[in-house]
Amino acid sequence: MTFWNNFLNPLSLDIGMDLGTANTLVYVKGRGVVLNEPSVVAIDQQTKKPIKVGAEARAMLGRTPESIEAIRPLKEGVIADFRASQMMIAYFLSKAQPRRNFIARTRIVIGVPSGITQVEERIVRETAEKAGTGFRTEVTLLPEPLAAAIGAGLPVLEPTGNMIVDIGGGTTEVAVISLGRIVASESLSVAGDNLNDAITQYIRKVHNLIIGERTAEDIKIQIGSAWAVKQEQVMTIKGLHINTGLPSALQISSLEIREALQEPLKAIADCVHRTLEKSPPELAADIMDRGIVLAGGGAMLSGLDQMLSQLSQVPVHVAEQPMLCVALGTGRILEELTRVKASSWSGMLGFRQA
Repeated sequence: MTFWNNFLNPLSLDIGMDLGTANTLVYVKGRGVVLNEPSVVAIDQQTKKPIKVGAEARAMLGRTPESIEAIRPLKEGVIADFRASQMMIAYFLSKAQPRRNFIARTRIVIGVPSGITQVEERIVRETAEKAGTGFRTEVTLLPEPLAAAIGAGLPVLEPTGNMIVDIGGGTTEVAVISLGRIVASESLSVAGDNLNDAITQYIRKVHNLIIGERTAEDIKIQIGSAWAVKQEQVMTIKGLHINTGLPSALQISSLEIREALQEPLKAIADCVHRTLEKSPPELAADIMDRGIVLAGGGAMLSGLDQMLSQLSQVPVHVAEQPMLCVALGTGRILEELTRVKASSWSGMLGFRQA
């Protein structure tokens, strides 16, 4: 009876997705954010099938034999490996959907970079459609800065200037929003991954030590900062010494890491400055009063709000849940679509549907 009940009363599954370079978050209508996992897939080179996806695959980065390859299928916020991305999205959707239910229609709202090309947009759409569950899958694309602003609780539909800086793993999205539209924006391919690379290169150049991607990220999270801190910290790191080729350990300070991060952080600050310059005077005045809001995983870097505020001479605030902003934004759109006509929101927010 359960099967026939599910078949005769099919479910409609509404999902919001932050398809990020570093992490993928999934929002299910009525349940909130149900999944937050690394955008990594471990693939068996012989069968070309995924062995692990998400957190378990991330643990394999840099530690796999030749027969297994752990990859990140997204680069700079867009799909670089079509097949691996489809496997990953299908896996995440299967984890998010209710068990033992017949899904008639799946509606997916995906946050994408504002600077995405038509070709990249088509790839994202086709990948999501093929990975979708149920008989019919509808895919709607929403610019990431707009989704982040909605998720951060900014009044995007009002005639006031709202500025969002969404720092993800592969891209930094800066946008000024008013009346549900992006008025001025810039998409920069400098973000969290570049901060990790800067740390890796600094330690290699200054200390002759080779470290992995995960170690660099751990350093950034634990002692990384963009602005001077009250008490400098020290961390012991391990890697391979260039000269001897043997495992080696050393202590590195937060002061050194701050120095290593200056170049990519300056690029982000310059991007914010350029976007402010492109803003209409009235909206710029609103931003002076309301401030700039930081979202994305990169917003959690210690002192980043202070650095950007000092350089832009504008108040800067970190969103309450910066990592979840894009996913929460797509989720709010899904919730609102039950109360107002989809065409109304589509026109107001500039949705891109098939």
